[in-house]
Amino acid sequence: MSHSPLLNLPGPSPELLDDIESALADTRRYVAEFDPDLVVIFSPDHYNGFFYRTMPPFCIGTAARGVGDYGTYAGPLNVPADIATDCARAVLESGIDVAISASMDVDHGTVQPLEKLFGDATARPVIPVFINSVATPLGPVRRVRALGAAVGTFLATLGKRVLIVGSGGLSHDPPVPTLASAPPAALDRIVHGVPMTTEQRQARQTAVMDAARAFAHGESPLQPLNPEWDAAFLELVDGNRLAEVDGWSNTWIEQQAGHSAHEVRTWIAAFAALAAHGPYRTTQRFYRAAPELIAGFAIRTAVLDV
Repeated sequence: MSHSPLLNLPGPSPELLDDIESALADTRRYVAEFDPDLVVIFSPDHYNGFFYRTMPPFCIGTAARGVGDYGTYAGPLNVPADIATDCARAVLESGIDVAISASMDVDHGTVQPLEKLFGDATARPVIPVFINSVATPLGPVRRVRALGAAVGTFLATLGKRVLIVGSGGLSHDPPVPTLASAPPAALDRIVHGVPMTTEQRQARQTAVMDAARAFAHGESPLQPLNPEWDAAFLELVDGNRLAEVDGWSNTWIEQQAGHSAHEVRTWIAAFAALAAHGPYRTTQRFYRAAPELIAGFAIRTAVLDV
């Protein structure tokens, strides 16, 4: 599923929010019926937990806490450290280099989906798997698919009902600071992890709302959404054609769908984890090009086709 800080902020129209909430209600019913013992969530970070002082391509959290950005939960998540450690060990043994964190900070990219699906970010045991989708240089997409497959192979050994979540995307190009363009205060944050003050957080929220308002009215320099690219990606996912992403270049993704479209890496990893056990079929299929969220917003649910 996609995430957006703007779902928690004033601005989006009631019609848009009602449409997304209706889709999420269907997703919640699906999740409640499945009743998972464990949740594994592949998610990005927006310079709230991972910084340029050390930026791993992948990281598995053996303990984690929400930072509370954009009105999401602040506090510890329910992470089973033993299972998370075993997962990291299995992924490493499969040949995928992954970091571990015994003190992972996660932001709305991880916490918002948990709150939307369960009402409480701590309702179920969860293993957070960070995939760098923002801080360049990024690794090749084929390694993301391999990561997902390795995690999925491990999960099959647990004898548990596991809900796998990919959080991010689709096409979007929001105003995210970069090493090349960030002013000094932002540079301190994205490199050194200097915490934002309350005033700075409020200013960022206001800037995000202003950017979304301008984007929705066609008054923004940000790269437009690309619903055609989104549709092609979703058709690829729906059609069990994940191997095709191995040929994608990072430059092509940015040109087609914006710099933050790299968040589809979380979807690729999640579906690769499922596909490690055979063909799957998608059940719920929701998509909305949502300029008010500066994003193509999508939800997919899927089960093994057995």
